[in-house]
Amino acid sequence: MSGTAEKPSSNAETVKSSEEAEAEYASEKTLLFLKMVGHGIPIPEECNTNGFFSNFLRSFINVHQIQRGQISCTILAKPPISNGFGTLHGGAVGSFVEVLATACAKTVVAEDKELFLGEISISYLSGTPSNEEVLANASVLKSGRNLTVVTVEFKLKKTGNLLYIAHATFYNMPVARL
Repeated sequence: MSGTAEKPSSNAETVKSSEEAEAEYASEKTLLFLKMVGHGIPIPEECNTNGFFSNFLRSFINVHQIQRGQISCTILAKPPISNGFGTLHGGAVGSFVEVLATACAKTVVAEDKELFLGEISISYLSGTPSNEEVLANASVLKSGRNLTVVTVEFKLKKTGNLLYIAHATFYNMPVARL
């Protein structure tokens, strides 16, 4: 035996180049997808302000009724909050859950308590086509001294079909007095 390392077999080289080709193909497909969804497009300067997203999100909500422990509203799934498949974006659904669940919890929690959102779970059952109205109903399931649990249901207004269901758990914390 000589002191030189053996050259890998041609089979190993074929497998490696096949893996490299698959990785390159996956990278190209990923970049193509990211470009399709707007990667690299700069955000307009007027959108780069404090509170922009909250104001933007609220513009799609039309509140119908607020009662102790309940909020009912409609959400219009306009194209700015839709995904590339023409349905309401899942991230927008999550944002609506956060806003509605927090507002609903505040209807039952004392003003001297601060809410800390500990957990959200969302079941995405069906997509909402763009330009459709969604009925959203938030209600408090449980509220105690330290914990408040809210459920939010989203139904398609036209058919009444359940689209999404969410649960949010809030921890009620006393406001620090400094």
